[in-house]
Amino acid sequence: MPRDTTVVVTGGTRGVGAGIARAFAEAGARVLACARRPPECPLDGVEFAPLDLRDPPAVQGFFAALPRLDVLVNNAGGTPYRLLADADAERHAKVVELNLITPLTASLAAYEHLRRSRGSVVMVGSVSGARPSPGSAAYGAAKAGLASLAASMAVEWAPEVRVNTLVVGMVRTELSSVHYGGPDGVAAVSCTVPLGRLAAPADVGAAAVFLASDAAAYISGASLHVHGGGERPAFLDAATANREK
Repeated sequence: MPRDTTVVVTGGTRGVGAGIARAFAEAGARVLACARRPPECPLDGVEFAPLDLRDPPAVQGFFAALPRLDVLVNNAGGTPYRLLADADAERHAKVVELNLITPLTASLAAYEHLRRSRGSVVMVGSVSGARPSPGSAAYGAAKAGLASLAASMAVEWAPEVRVNTLVVGMVRTELSSVHYGGPDGVAAVSCTVPLGRLAAPADVGAAAVFLASDAAAYISGASLHVHGGGERPAFLDAATANREK
C-alpha cells in the first residue's frame, strides 16, 4: 500500500477495529482510529482521534480538517444482548443509529476526500444481517440495512469511489466472554464454525486491507464473508438419518 495512503478506522481502538487499524499500519498506511475514548494501550503506528460519530457537526468538522483521505473503514458499532420486549423502541433505535446511521454520516462527510483520491469505503457488516438474531434483533436489522446502503452507495459513487462490505462472523476479542461465556463457552462456540475457531481481529484486518488495495481495484458493491465457513445447519445434528456409526 502506498506510504501516503491515509486511512480512517471508526471504532478503531479495540477489538475488531484495533485489528483493522493494525493491519493498515503494518501495510504502511497512515492510520487514524476514531472513538469517543482513547485506547487502553496505544497501537503502534496508529494515531488516535477523539470523535463521537453520533454528533454530525463534529463528524463533518473532523473530515473537513483532514488534508486527504484514501480509505474509510466504518467499523464502529455493536450491541448488548437485549430481547426485543425487554426494552422500548427508543433504546433499540439507538442501536440502529450506531450501526447504520453513523456509517452513513461518516461516509457522507468523507465523500469529497474519497472522490478526489479515488478512494474506498469498507463497511464492517455482520452475519447477523442475513439471519435471525434473537437477542440482537435491532443490530441485525441495522447490519442488513448497512449491506443495502453499501450496495447502493457503490453504484451512486462509481467510478470514483469503491464501496464494499465485510460480512464478519464471530470474532475472538477482549469482549468474547460477554457473548459466549468463559473459555469453555468460547471453545464450544468455536466448534460450531467449520474452520474450528473464531476469527482473530487480524483476520478481519487482512480482509479490509485487501478490499482497500489495488488488488481489489475491480471489486465494488461486493460482500466478502469473513466467517470461517459460516454455520453448520442445525438440522444436520438433529436428524437421525445418515449419522456416522
